[in-house]
Amino acid sequence: METGLRVHQGGSGEPLVLLLHGLGATGDVWDGWRPLLARRWPGRWLAPDLPGHGGSAPLAAYTFDALAAAVAGTVPPGARIVVLGHSLGGVVGLALASGRFGVPVRAVIGLGIKVAWTGEDLDRARAAARRPPAWFASRDEAAARYLRVSGLAGLVGAGDPAVDAGLREQDGQWRLAADPAAFAVGAPDMAQLLAQSQAPVTLARGEHDPMNTDEQLARLGAPTVTLPGLGHNAHVESPELSIILLDPYR
Repeated sequence: METGLRVHQGGSGEPLVLLLHGLGATGDVWDGWRPLLARRWPGRWLAPDLPGHGGSAPLAAYTFDALAAAVAGTVPPGARIVVLGHSLGGVVGLALASGRFGVPVRAVIGLGIKVAWTGEDLDRARAAARRPPAWFASRDEAAARYLRVSGLAGLVGAGDPAVDAGLREQDGQWRLAADPAAFAVGAPDMAQLLAQSQAPVTLARGEHDPMNTDEQLARLGAPTVTLPGLGHNAHVESPELSIILLDPYR
């Protein structure tokens, strides 16, 4: 917590894999990977809550570089890392790979990144960022909202302990832990991020992800992987199928 970020971790040695969650979620989305990482990943792993999410401190302003700078502080000095980031986390991984944050990134895998944005998309995000946190009379109501916002509805039960990391309770009322202002981070400049990356990049998606298409990813020129039968939160839906993204870097 010296960096102000709540961090899950396990394993030992290198290579180090940095697992970054998407907007509105927490590092707990990688819980299903723990036994698989113990068997299939030879080194250490870290899964922080991004700033303004879960148990991590908020930022005064949210940019991809500001998020990357905060995450860089969780990486042990000199450790060469592989970054696997989902959605927003994938964009943060690309920013880390620019070399501007002192982290030697060996490879980046961006899973489920939304690469095409409309004006309407950005307007909705800005509106969400301006709303004050909503308070709920019960944990169940807040949990249902958290699962919708994070895209985990139908994949994680409301009573799952991992949901607790996404909630806050005060005086008998509940709200989401995520800072609404984080939704104002905006659209990534994918062409620039890919051009500035000092590490090879793979863009991956679930076959049924409504946030992107194979064609959109292919146009960016990076190697792509489509995970059959999975959706936007492929890493939660099937850790067993998604962890193959790490196989080339073991």
